[in-house]
Amino acid sequence: MTERDAQLLSEDTQAAVSAANLLERLDLERLGLSNRLAADPKRRADLGQFFTPASVAHFMAAMLQVPNPPKDLRLLDAGGGSGVLTAAVVAELCARPRSKRPQSLHATVWEIDELLAEGLAHTFECCSAVCREAGVRFIGELRQKNFILDAADLLVGGLFTDKARPCFHVAIINPPYRKLRSDSGERSRMSSVGIETSNLYSAFVWLALELLEDGGELVAITPRSFMNGSYFRPFRQALSRDLAFRRVHVYDARDVAFAGDDVLQENVIFHGIRGGIRGKVKITTSLGPADGGLAERTISPTELILPHDPECMLHVVPDETDARIAEQMRGLPHTLAELGVSVSTGRVVGFRAKDRLRVKAGAGAAPLIFPRHFADGFVAWPESSRLKPNALAAASPNDNLLLPAGWYVLINRFSAKEDKRRVAVALYDPSRINAENVAFDNKLNFLHRKNAGLPENLAKGLAVFLNSTAVDAYFRQFSGHTQVNAGDLRSLRFPSAEELDRLGHRLGCSITAQDEIDQLIREEIAVMGEGDDPVKIKRRVQTAEDILKALEVPRGQRNERSALTLLGLLNLDPLVPWSSASAPLRGVTELMDWMAANYGKQYAPNTRETIRRFTLHQFIEMGLVLLNPDDPKRPPNSPKNVYQLERSALELLQCFETDQWDVKLAAYRKSMGDKNRLREKARQLERIPVVLPGGQKFELTAGGQNVLVKEIIEQFAPRFTPGGYVIYVGDAGEKHLLYDVNYLKGLGVEIDPHGKMPDVVIHHVVRNWLILIEAVTSHGPVNMLRHNQLKDLFAGSTAGMVFVTAFLNRAAMRQYLPEIAWETEVWVADAPGHLIHFDGDRFLGPHGGGAGTT
Repeated sequence: MTERDAQLLSEDTQAAVSAANLLERLDLERLGLSNRLAADPKRRADLGQFFTPASVAHFMAAMLQVPNPPKDLRLLDAGGGSGVLTAAVVAELCARPRSKRPQSLHATVWEIDELLAEGLAHTFECCSAVCREAGVRFIGELRQKNFILDAADLLVGGLFTDKARPCFHVAIINPPYRKLRSDSGERSRMSSVGIETSNLYSAFVWLALELLEDGGELVAITPRSFMNGSYFRPFRQALSRDLAFRRVHVYDARDVAFAGDDVLQENVIFHGIRGGIRGKVKITTSLGPADGGLAERTISPTELILPHDPECMLHVVPDETDARIAEQMRGLPHTLAELGVSVSTGRVVGFRAKDRLRVKAGAGAAPLIFPRHFADGFVAWPESSRLKPNALAAASPNDNLLLPAGWYVLINRFSAKEDKRRVAVALYDPSRINAENVAFDNKLNFLHRKNAGLPENLAKGLAVFLNSTAVDAYFRQFSGHTQVNAGDLRSLRFPSAEELDRLGHRLGCSITAQDEIDQLIREEIAVMGEGDDPVKIKRRVQTAEDILKALEVPRGQRNERSALTLLGLLNLDPLVPWSSASAPLRGVTELMDWMAANYGKQYAPNTRETIRRFTLHQFIEMGLVLLNPDDPKRPPNSPKNVYQLERSALELLQCFETDQWDVKLAAYRKSMGDKNRLREKARQLERIPVVLPGGQKFELTAGGQNVLVKEIIEQFAPRFTPGGYVIYVGDAGEKHLLYDVNYLKGLGVEIDPHGKMPDVVIHHVVRNWLILIEAVTSHGPVNMLRHNQLKDLFAGSTAGMVFVTAFLNRAAMRQYLPEIAWETEVWVADAPGHLIHFDGDRFLGPHGGGAGTT
């Protein structure tokens, strides 16, 4: 290697390090900006703001390929926020080898919010510094305009002298999430450029796609709700026509990607190339940004969007089991329309018919059915509640809200993400309810024939089919939200009328257990009975998750990955009975290969560490699994490590689904209690040792906010009050664990015995500041009320007062951001070297109340 080559390598390494540090430096500043906006939640809602965490931004930018970057790369970031997505692209490109970097990067960032626009200037400076080290010229252009209106102008060339449509090479977007009114100026302007959509997020993505040059790359994070439903059909059609998908990633936990924000759908990140050649699409899933356990599968573009589907629905099929279920469902012969069955939404909207609602059915009132009337697969009416309506008074003999009594199949339109079933179905049996008419609430869909009931066996057969595991699993592949819309039911394929009739005939008078339903489906529906049974695989994994819950594993291990790990350690494929479980020695790689071969779940190679750290480690600590029983002296970090299910756990699980299970489970829990090191660690935390900055030691009782109090004393105090004197420490178990009353008197403070002290009080001797700290876990921060209480409590202080709210982590901080008082500080234990200052003209200093040095 020449001296020049070595110099270039060193420069490249330094540039990569600077790029890697960029997002970390900006992330806390992003939180500092967002807390100002959180103080006005209505304003945030109006703008549809949800800020991108640095981990998500990095993940998105890493999807970009840009294999041969143009000399002058043009980047589009719509709804820039704090600029973290632009910074993520800068970090990604500048960390690459010199030959894979552009010579210049021109970032055009739209941000209409003035408060955020202020911070973008700083982000541009940081990006420019990183680019300079990498030998890239950076230009940051901020457009403080409505992106929809501005982009529409750009598309027609109104702002360019040559009238040419602008072309960007890369677009990265976390768009705002809010509906667009049909009479809004944005909708009208979009229509003028051929774009029809009803939500801000789809509008932003569609416009960004139009502004890309052919071959340009788009990566966006949005709710998954666009993947189906009539509202987003034009948007999906545009994506299908103009974007060659390369990757789709789904965050299964809807409350993780934007922790603290009210995003009710699952989130999806997708990447594609405008006008590119359709090729293989990588599908990946994880619980959230912090979960390194990526399950992955590569599919054809025709599996993502089915050929000849006018709806252009996107099917995200995460594993081979789900793919087999999808194949079976698409092989069914009929739609509802072809069976002569209609689906409608319940006609009764509560607030519109408020004067007609009745708690009890009386003369002239018909049963009014709600989702709460569902019980064991049938409608149980009336409900015993004395407050909730059960009936609807008829308005006239031909009341259009009423239907004649008959057999109806009812489907709940809404479900919670955590519900085991997305498609919840019940039968309305006219023989169980003595009424001539019936009414259905708007929260229900109902199947009927010409606004009347269905034939009995057809209704029963449809109910059994819709209650199957296969239907529920297939529905989740294309439904990105918790609603079951009438249009989704119309798009499903169904068995023949003869098959449904046979199902209904076998049903009898009750909906049977799930396993029995799935077996009926396999026996009576030809397509569902062919080949291996993918439903058995789904059910076995769900059962393993239920067992983990019964074994009281921590909540973080009650997931599919841990269930598959347990099954692998039992060597239990989907068809083997629990009584045949064994306990082979297996390493992590062998376990992953076994999961793929037996359950169709392919995890990325780098998931090995996730399985080891976030599943096997906890199993070992519980005493459920043994590490290296064949060679206990093997080093813990050895690549030859193997794991084995503990013998008593094996014996317990071999009796699952027998009448001995409950008794043996209780005995196992009792016998393993003392061997469970997770519980033992919890017992050891009954006292928390704490070391004061001066070296003195004492102990806090476990529980409450004391874990955070320990962090304040050992992390905050040395950094921000060097040489300070700890005057007071409150304790969750002992009210005043440390309390130097005389020292406070020396500062002019005499505390009212009924006054509520902060959790920690420290005197910053050098600056003569009195630091009053609230440790927030279950109780609130220093809000305006608490701010004033503390001012009154320490009113005589000759030292300047500084008010600090402390949190364990940033996720804990988010829910309290709107409450935090101005002119106070925030400290977060998982970023101990930083403070967030709330407004005012000073940073970590007093605002009146004492003369302290500033």
